[in-house]
This record gives sequence, C-alpha cells and structure tokens, in this order.
Amino acid sequence: MVVVAALAFSSAGAQAQEYWQCAAFARVFSGIEIFGDAWTWWSKASGHYAKGYTPEAGAVLVFKPQGSMRLGHVAVVSQVLTDRIIQVTHANWSRIGGARGKIEQNVTVIDVSPSGDWSQVKVWYDPLKDLGTTSYSTYGFIYKSTASDAAMTVAQTTVRQMAQAVSLPSVSPMQTFARDSTDKIAALLQSVMTGDNGQASVQAQPTQTASK
Repeated sequence: MVVVAALAFSSAGAQAQEYWQCAAFARVFSGIEIFGDAWTWWSKASGHYAKGYTPEAGAVLVFKPQGSMRLGHVAVVSQVLTDRIIQVTHANWSRIGGARGKIEQNVTVIDVSPSGDWSQVKVWYDPLKDLGTTSYSTYGFIYKSTASDAAMTVAQTTVRQMAQAVSLPSVSPMQTFARDSTDKIAALLQSVMTGDNGQASVQAQPTQTASK
C-alpha cells in the first residue's frame, strides 16, 4: 500500500519539486522516518527498524559512500524480480535531460556480490540506457517493520517451532529448535542431550524401539 501510494505521489511530486535529494525522496516514498545523509541511515535504523540482506518491496537499500558519492545513496525497492534482480524507485541518480535531482521509477538493480548477499550492486543509468559499469557497495536493506515487530516475529516463530516439537514424541523441543536455529548455545545443549545417533540420551521403553 505504501509503494502504490508513493507511486501516485512521485509523479505529482516530481512536478511539484524540481530537485529531489535521494534521502528526502526515500523517506517520503517508503514511509521510513530516518533523517540525515544517506549513508547514515544504516546505523540510525538500529533499534528502530528491522535490517537485513534480502530485498523486499518497500525496503530501502542503503549504499556506502564511494568515490564522488561521498554521502552514500538510498533507493526504495519497488519490486523483487529474482533473488539477484530488483527494481527500485529513487531520486538524484541519473542525469535526466542533463539534470540531476530527478526521480526514476522501477529501474533495475542487480546483485553482483560473490556471495549473493547484495553487498555489491550495479544500477541502471539512464544516459547509457543500461546498467552502469560501476559496482557499488551497500550496507543492506532497511525494512518498514520496526525492530520490535521483527523481534516479535522471531519470538512467534520460535514458539511455533517449540509447539510443533511437543506434538512429535520422537523429537524433543530442544532438538527441533537447535536444528532450525543458528544459536550456538542451543546447539551445544543438543549435543549434551543427545547420543552419537542424534536420539535423546534417555533410556528406551522396554517394549518400544526408537524411531528413525
């Protein structure tokens, strides 16, 4: 809904304001209330908005300062096409009609990082009518959800995992949690609680055999 509303805004806003800075435009377009130079958005989002390295519509991609782009850059994801290709809407990137400060809608950005983590990208440059030749370093994505929303989602997911494990008698809650989590403490607890074959180190019932 934010993206659709902002698209309607952007066409009218482009006429109402001749020159847009990328940060001011991204703030209005995304609804993410962060102020300051573009490169500072990443640190300022901490504790207020969720952050990560996977694109999603409405998220803001934050670019690191690089070369003449000393203040960084921010662009709003308008559509995710594949896990390595997105479209963004942003301002003050290409020279449009020889002028800066213009808005570009739904232009292509490609992840060119070796690890596929969006830490390096190439961006559509209008004068070339193609992707630019420069690879730009990024911090990652800032999501519209707040940090507390993200924490709640993680907590709810964990509770669901634990509940599902309780309903399965052959798998302990700790085993399921450790299997699906990168939490080293949970993994350590699992190794203490289990034997070599991965089953819980408890005495088997005389009339039953452990399921595999």
